[in-house]
Amino acid sequence: MNRLVIGAQWGDEGKGKIVDILTKDADIVVRYQGGSNAGHTVCIDDETFILHLIPSGILHKDKICVIGNGVVIDPKSFLEEKRTLEGLGVEIGERLLISEKAHLVMPYHKEFDALKESSLGDDKIGTTKRGIGPCYVDKHARVGIRICDLLSLDILKKKIETNVEEINKLCDVYGIDRFNHKEIFEEYAEYAKEITPYIRNTVYYLNGVYKNKKKILFEGAQGSLLDIDFGTYPFVTSSNPTVGGAFSGTGLPYKALENVIGVMKAYTTRVGNGPFPSELTDDVGDNIRQKGGEFGATTGRPRRCGWLDLVVVKYAAMLSGMDEIAMTKIDVLDGMDEIKVCTGYEYEGRKIGFIPSQLEEFAKCKPVYKTFEGWDNTKNVESYSDLPDSAKQYIEFIERFLGIPITMISTGSKRNEVITR
Repeated sequence: MNRLVIGAQWGDEGKGKIVDILTKDADIVVRYQGGSNAGHTVCIDDETFILHLIPSGILHKDKICVIGNGVVIDPKSFLEEKRTLEGLGVEIGERLLISEKAHLVMPYHKEFDALKESSLGDDKIGTTKRGIGPCYVDKHARVGIRICDLLSLDILKKKIETNVEEINKLCDVYGIDRFNHKEIFEEYAEYAKEITPYIRNTVYYLNGVYKNKKKILFEGAQGSLLDIDFGTYPFVTSSNPTVGGAFSGTGLPYKALENVIGVMKAYTTRVGNGPFPSELTDDVGDNIRQKGGEFGATTGRPRRCGWLDLVVVKYAAMLSGMDEIAMTKIDVLDGMDEIKVCTGYEYEGRKIGFIPSQLEEFAKCKPVYKTFEGWDNTKNVESYSDLPDSAKQYIEFIERFLGIPITMISTGSKRNEVITR
C-alpha cells in the first residue's frame, strides 16, 4: 500500500517517528515539500536523530529515499545533515536521490528571510529564517535556481549573476551589504561536486517504481494548518503540506496514493504567531511544554501548548481525506486530574464548528470544551487493553468525533514505544 504521513495540526506532531515505524513496510520513502525548516526527530535505542531535509526512512539501511521536486534545498544544510548521519553510522551510499527539478536555497534567500521577519515586529510570521519562503517566491516568479543547474556550471554562473544583479538593487534599498556573485558561484560550484552523484530525474524514477508495484511512503513536513492555501494565513509555511502537495511535489498521479495517515498529538502545539483558541498560558501549559519537550527541533524555540483542538484536526482530516490517525505523546498527559478537549468555538455569542478564514475572526474564537477524567500512566503500556480506562475513553471519544480510527498510539519517544491497533 502506498501511504502518506501528514501532520494534522500546526506541525511538530511526531511525523518522523511514524514514518520511521512505517518504513519497514515500504520500498521507497519520498519527501515532497518544505525544506530545512522541517525538523523530524527519531529516537532509536539511546540515539536521537534529527532530520531536516533527508527523509526519515534513511535510518533503514535497505530503503531508497527521495527528495522530491517540491522540496527547496539548502545545499549547505543538506551536506551538513548527510555528514552528521554518516558520522552516526548511517550508510547513505546510493540510497538517496535528489530531484533535479528541486529548487536551491541561496544565501540571499536566507538574508532577506531574516530581514523581512525582523521588520515585522510583533506581527512576525514565525519563520525559521532559513530562506524557505523567499526561495519559493523565486520559484513562482520563475527566477529560481534548480538542482539541475548544478550539472552545468556555465548555466549556474549565468543565473547567479543575473539574480545577484537584481538582488543587489534591493540591498541598496534596504541599506545592507551587497552580494558577490563570484563568491556565491564558487561556493555552489563546490557543493555541486558533492551533490551531483545524488541528482536524478525523480519524476520518471518514481513513476517507474509505482508502475512496478513498489511500495511508496510519502513524508510530509510541517502540518495541515500551515498549508499556504488552507492554513491560518498568513501565519503559514510557503508550501502545501496537505495531500495535494504530495502529487505536485513528486510528479506521481493521485492514483498512486492509497492511504492517508494523519498524525496528531494528544494535545495541541503551535510555533510562532497566529490564533490558537485552546492555548494554555498558565502552569498547565508550561507543564505540558516541559514534560513533552516542546522546543523546536530546528530552532529550539519553545512551542505554545494547549488542549487538543478537534476542530483543527477534523478540518485537516477533511482536507486530505485521512483514513486513519496516529496519536502521539499521550504519555505527556499522564498524571493530570482532568483533561480537556476543544469540540467547537464560541464566536460572537454563537457556537461554530469551523475555522473562520478571516484571521481576525478566528482570533476572537473561544474554545468550547469537553472535560475528561485524567489517568495515571500510559508510559511503556504495550497493548490497548492495558491502557487506563479513562485514556481509552479519551481516545474513543476522539475517534467518534472525527469519524476516523486511531490505529497507532505513541506512548514514548522511542521507536518501540507505540501501540498498534
